[in-house]
Amino acid sequence: MSDKPSTSAAETAAGATSTANVSNATGTLSSAAPPKRPVVDNPAFRAMGLPRLRLPSRNWLIFLSITGSFAGAVLYDKWQTRRVKQKWADVVSHIADERLSTKNMPRKLTVYLSAPPGDGLRSAREHFHEYVKPVLVAAAMDWDVVEGRKEGDVRHKTAERIRRKRKRAGEGEPMPEEEAAKQYAVEMMREHNGTSEYDGLAGDLVIGRNTWKEYVRGLHEGWLGPADAPQQPVPEPSSNLEQSKHVAGQPSLGDSVEGAANVVAADTPDASPAADDSASSSNQEDTTQADEKPQEEKKEEEKPKARNPPASITPSEYHSASLSSHTPEMVGPSTPIPFPHILGFLNTPVRTYRFLTRRRQADDIGRQVAAAVMASTYRPYETVTVSDEDSASGSGTNVPEQTQILVHEEANWQKAVRAPRKEHEESVWIEDVVLDERLASRMRKFELTSEDEARAKRVGDGTEKVTKPGENS
Repeated sequence: MSDKPSTSAAETAAGATSTANVSNATGTLSSAAPPKRPVVDNPAFRAMGLPRLRLPSRNWLIFLSITGSFAGAVLYDKWQTRRVKQKWADVVSHIADERLSTKNMPRKLTVYLSAPPGDGLRSAREHFHEYVKPVLVAAAMDWDVVEGRKEGDVRHKTAERIRRKRKRAGEGEPMPEEEAAKQYAVEMMREHNGTSEYDGLAGDLVIGRNTWKEYVRGLHEGWLGPADAPQQPVPEPSSNLEQSKHVAGQPSLGDSVEGAANVVAADTPDASPAADDSASSSNQEDTTQADEKPQEEKKEEEKPKARNPPASITPSEYHSASLSSHTPEMVGPSTPIPFPHILGFLNTPVRTYRFLTRRRQADDIGRQVAAAVMASTYRPYETVTVSDEDSASGSGTNVPEQTQILVHEEANWQKAVRAPRKEHEESVWIEDVVLDERLASRMRKFELTSEDEARAKRVGDGTEKVTKPGENS
């Protein structure tokens, strides 16, 4: 009887222990994370052998969104730029189908371009080939290019072309027949063959603000200055010409004379040591002076020379100069072409924005070139109002339009351009545009008519189809 109570007590303790263990195990299982669901691949992707697709990480999403947005902006701008250039090419393409007589020269435009400040001529050429040339080629237009690598080249070449026309018309000193035959060989050959020049409007395309300044200066120098071209300043001949031609180490006439004098002095019995010392000292002085003079002549030769002959007339002399009798009643007409060009690392945001919006630049330049190619209408340059910053009331001043053409481009020029020039350098770019009223009133500017603008809009929208050669209408 005594064993039964103890057995039941042991069983009760064991049951309590097992109950506690079960409760602890249940609590542990409930506190643990629920098991992950097995990843089920897409059966279609699995059948094609493709891996399971998933979103990239946060960093990859940022990188792909930035690069994708920039690449999309570049591609969109390129596509729109091609469309814009094609639009203006189609607008002027009908000119290429016009018939031309075999005895008449085609119409020729003159393109003026020069290296932008702080850069080379290559960037200006690329600008011409990218935006201007496609429109000229579409119209089968002939053109002549006046290039300038340095400041003042376009000014000199423009004035020289005008002086050549005036000399051809009989102004200035008569040229020898042989020189005239060489200089005007092409014109004389055309006259002999009965080929006549184009009797209509020609026109000038001036690319960039710096080129425009030189173009205006060259026009005034050509029509207001003398018909004979200025000559380069000739250096004055040196008095010691024979000494400058003497080469060190080679015998000369002076050396032989000195040697003969020394021999005679040595053979003379009355020669004294004092006389020998004086003769040697005089020889040393002559040698020293002879060495110093070639060095001075070398410095004069190494002095940099001007790239072009000096201008035959300065802006301050315009009012007193007489206008050439062969000046046409209408100079030009001309069309200024914008050439935005900016350099520097700090200007990277501006350059990036311009790179992504080149379609607007192509549209603006295409409109200007099309106006010059079609030559539908032109107008005289007018006066514009410029705000006076020094005035307290903010009133404006009326100035000729030619002085403000593409003036906003000067803000993008490098600071080094505005530095004082050296003696042999020109300063056309940093000087103000000075005009003579007699010549400024004759300048004209090409413009598109409202009908041409409306037609260009229809061509760009696709509502008007341009029939190209070889296609059925």
